[in-house]
Parts: sequence; structure tokens; C-alpha cells
Amino acid sequence: MQLFWGIFFHGIGAASASMCYTPEKKIRGWSWQTYWLAQAAVCWFLLPIIVAWITVPSLGQVLSEAPASAMLNAFVLGMAYGIGGTAFGMAIRFIGFSLTYAISVGISCVLGTLIPPLVDGSLSTILKGNGASWIIAGVLLGALGIAFCGVAGYKKEKDLGQSQNTFSFRKGLPLCILAGILSAFYGFAINAGKPISDIAAAYGAGNFQVNVVYIFSNTGAFITTLCYTLFLHKKNKTLAEYTDNASGALTTNYLMALITGILWYGQFFFYGLGHVRLGRYEFSSWAIHMIMLVLLSSLIGLVFKEWKQTKVATIRSLGIALFILIVAVLVLTYGNYLGGTDS
Repeated sequence: MQLFWGIFFHGIGAASASMCYTPEKKIRGWSWQTYWLAQAAVCWFLLPIIVAWITVPSLGQVLSEAPASAMLNAFVLGMAYGIGGTAFGMAIRFIGFSLTYAISVGISCVLGTLIPPLVDGSLSTILKGNGASWIIAGVLLGALGIAFCGVAGYKKEKDLGQSQNTFSFRKGLPLCILAGILSAFYGFAINAGKPISDIAAAYGAGNFQVNVVYIFSNTGAFITTLCYTLFLHKKNKTLAEYTDNASGALTTNYLMALITGILWYGQFFFYGLGHVRLGRYEFSSWAIHMIMLVLLSSLIGLVFKEWKQTKVATIRSLGIALFILIVAVLVLTYGNYLGGTDS
């Protein structure tokens, strides 16, 4: 039952992430950096502190006992994750959303899942456990399914005439690789913060124990985001947009930024609830999260008829991708089930 709820909460988190960019369509009169910093302040700074304060008993005592090295490592790795997010946004300008998503998330899925146990020396032991081969197969299937989603998305953009005049694979690919590698660092940040969450658990945080780690990993991402957006504000002289209501949409813009931040933080809140329920193979949380994120994003696109005027071959490619992603989630779930049967 714990495994079922773990997968369920990962699905809720992935659904939240899938919808977090939707409010941006309602923004008027704000440049990208204004909107991005406003929602980042909610997701990366305010909510991690507020939610940890609400859900982690004796938070002050937990933080006073937490190892300084764990707090610093989670913060620095979070900063790297923030840089990866910026690289992701830049890559979209050169090769489009679909290819960027496929390459970056595919890399992040594999690296963010396998490298943390490799670095802490537990991978060899894990691979000897019951169901380990299913876990590895699920991760690889997930990466394959994500790649197929990218191909289908690229075909969709061509079918709908959305190809970019600025398309440059030479410029976009290095940014995608950088984004994929650094985005995987969020999984590393959670792993590095485990000594902190263990202390929170000892004080009764239970399934909310990971929330305390977000204070460091998310604020690290916020710092890199803050530096980049302030640089853009200075360069483009857009800092006044936070108070300028010339478009008449200032209140709406702040509301949309708030909703975006809540949805984006929601993925990590539910990620934590799912992560602690996977037991022996909790390291597979990142793969499950990434795979379900792509799967649900694609399904939401179908619901909103984003694929309505595409060719039959394009829809067929998407269908194959979704099938592979569903199989990947089932394989990972079965591997975690077998892992729970180890004596």
C-alpha cells in the first residue's frame, strides 16, 4: 500500500509540474524576467520556508542539529539546478520546446536516478537486490519514451508550421546537455540533504521530512535565478514593471505568478511524499517523477487539442511514446514492489 501511495503522490507532483507553465499565457505587460522572478520567489524562496515551518515539528531544533555540510551541499547543488533551468530556457530559443524537453529531461532522468547511489557507494549493493534489474530497465525505457516524445513533438511543430527561424542545433544541443546534467542535480541535492531529513524524521516529521531539505535546495536555485533575472532587468531596464500598471494587468500578473509558483512547488511537495514511500529503491523517485512529468504533459496537450491538426504519422509517434512511458512506470513500480519483498 505504501508503494501505491508513493507512485500516486509522484503522479500528483508530475501533474502539478505539467500545468505550472499554463498561467504564463495570461501575463500582459511583463517581460519574461519579471514574471520568472516573481514566480520563482514563490516557488524557490517563500513556500519552502512556509511549508517546512508548518509541516516539520521543532523546525528550529532540527536546523540547529543539522550538519552544516549537508545544508551547504544541498544549497550548492540547488544552485546548480537553478543554472540548469536557465540553460533549459535558453535552449528552447534555438531548438524548440519538444527537442529541448526530450534531450534535457532524458539526460536528467538517467543521471539524476543513477549517479546519487553511485556517488554514495550504494549502487553496487542496490543492484544485487530483488527487482534491481527491473528498476534499471524502467529508467532506460523512460529515457527512450522521453526521446520518442521529443521526436513526436518536433514532428508536431513542423506539421503546425511552428518551426523557428532561429533554429540552431549547434547552439541548442550544448545548452540541452548542460540543462540535462545540471537539472539532475536536484536529485543530488535531495540525496545530500538526507542527514537533515533524518533529523526531521526523528522529531516527528514523518512523511513530510524531505520538506526541510527544500529550504536549502530551493533557495539555492532561487539565488541563481535571482542573479540572472536581475542581470536581465539591468540590461533591459525592466525593473519598474513590478509596480507599473500601464497594461492594467498588474494584479492579474501577480496572481498568475503566484499560481505558477504554487504549482511548481507542488511537484516537489508531492515528490517528497512519494519519495519516502518507495523504501529500498527510493533512488528511483527521480526517474518516476521525470517519466510521469513527460507522460502527463503529453496527455494534457492532447486534452487541450494541441495535436488536433497534426498528421496521422505524428499522432502515431506520440502514441508509441506514451505507450513506452506507461510501460516504464509499470516496470519501475514492479521493481519497487520486488524490492519491498527483500528480507
